[in-house]
Amino acid sequence: MSELIDNASRRKALLKDALRDLSRGEGPEEVRARVTNLLGQVPHADVVAVEQELVNEGLPMAELTKACDLHAQALAGNVTIGRTGGAPAGHPVHTFRKENEALRGELAAIARLCVNAAALPPAEPADAVVHQLRGKLHALMDVDKHYLRKEFLLFPHLEKRGITGPPKVMWAKHDEARALLRAATAALASAAANGATGEALRAIVREKLRPATEAVDGMIFKEENILLPMSYDAVPAEEWAEIARQESEYGWCLYAPETAWRPEGGAAPAAAEASPERIRLPSGSFTPEELLAVLSTVPVDMTFVDADDRVRFFTQGKERIFARSRAILGRKVQFCHPPSSVHTVEEILSSFRAGTQDRAAFWIELRGRFVHIEYLALRGEGGRYLGCLEVSQDLTEKRALQGEQRLLSWKAPAAKA
Repeated sequence: MSELIDNASRRKALLKDALRDLSRGEGPEEVRARVTNLLGQVPHADVVAVEQELVNEGLPMAELTKACDLHAQALAGNVTIGRTGGAPAGHPVHTFRKENEALRGELAAIARLCVNAAALPPAEPADAVVHQLRGKLHALMDVDKHYLRKEFLLFPHLEKRGITGPPKVMWAKHDEARALLRAATAALASAAANGATGEALRAIVREKLRPATEAVDGMIFKEENILLPMSYDAVPAEEWAEIARQESEYGWCLYAPETAWRPEGGAAPAAAEASPERIRLPSGSFTPEELLAVLSTVPVDMTFVDADDRVRFFTQGKERIFARSRAILGRKVQFCHPPSSVHTVEEILSSFRAGTQDRAAFWIELRGRFVHIEYLALRGEGGRYLGCLEVSQDLTEKRALQGEQRLLSWKAPAAKA
């Protein structure tokens, strides 16, 4: 057994050296020849393990993302695919693979239309081919649902097992594919509006459409050969059941499962956490400390009034808009307002209780600040009235915002003295 472990360790060391050489500029064909001669077939789990080791050893994520396509080229034909073909109908892996089949069909149709575009005389109008390409590209854009399910349903289960590098790389490649698809869509829309010629369409195919389709096709290869086999092995059945339960929240890509799937024995989906001190909610859980921190940190003031019009809770953020003290807890909300506005409070609550209204919004100037106040009806099963939530926000700075500040352009403000 020790000899097998040594061989496995040696195999991964050689694979790591090969992937490092790609980052240093060696061509993927040369690396593939070396992998074939030295290693033959590489288990898909080794590829994941080696990429994770590279991340753990300090390889910048941006560099690994950039090298991801080179890894795929160098390992094409040398990775054992594993047992995903055994995933039963309705299993998330089976669904991902059926979606990939449908995506390949759209990619093949686009490739055929690109051949038609190449055959057009340079000055001939290309309206018909542009129209057909737009339809197929619109279908291909459905891949976003496929990516979203990976990002928000599958990746958390991999990260829980210490597999963090490959999901981060794949998410970055998803975003690249999305951007390329948007660019191709915009280019074809412009071509349709402006009456593109054969020559102009060929330029769009070369500069916009082909990079987009290659990105989608490359991701299919990475999924089928590495991600899905590794995930099928790593994630237990009860967690796959939890993934399957949530899939409909994101939708499916060009294919919908024809049957529901549950693990053998009908095991119920596992709870995300088993610790009994957590406060359970349908979409997750908190410890009491975490919940208090969330409610104290959200940039709004919230006050909860129950179905009997009594104040039961208020948030205690750092910058409150309206003064609150614990003395109001259990007090009728009507007594918390000046007599001049009580009739309005009564009218709002009566309409909430009757079910004729669900919200009432107001905005005022208060000490030089623009404050938005909103009352929201809270309802339970069957629309049963549970109470009212008052939400107040200081929107002065937000009201003055212009242009954009995206996530990647954010810079930390100077620390307070």
